[in-house]
Amino acid sequence: MSGVCLGIPGRVLGIHDDAGLRMATVDFGGVRREACLGDTPGAAVGTYVIVHVGFAITDVDRAEAERTLAVLPAIAGAVETELGEPLPEQGRSAPPDARAAPPGNGPRARR
Repeated sequence: MSGVCLGIPGRVLGIHDDAGLRMATVDFGGVRREACLGDTPGAAVGTYVIVHVGFAITDVDRAEAERTLAVLPAIAGAVETELGEPLPEQGRSAPPDARAAPPGNGPRARR
């Protein structure tokens, strides 16, 4: 299946500046990644955004994000391709102090 893009909802855990870019640590049901918030100026800690290839492309409400996260295990292969690792097994999530992806794995590394 080519030409299909997958945007995944995640909760913004923290926001910081990286060389003038507004960046966030985003939690995707236990997998944490850095995402650029340049296109989502309303995003704040605790809100949900849809992320595609390291960029938050739109805000999404909590209920919709949770519904989508609940069905992601059914499309696990696509999720793993997008995030670079599988989601934790259902009922288990990353520990609260789990770190985001190491530097170099965010959107700026793909340029």
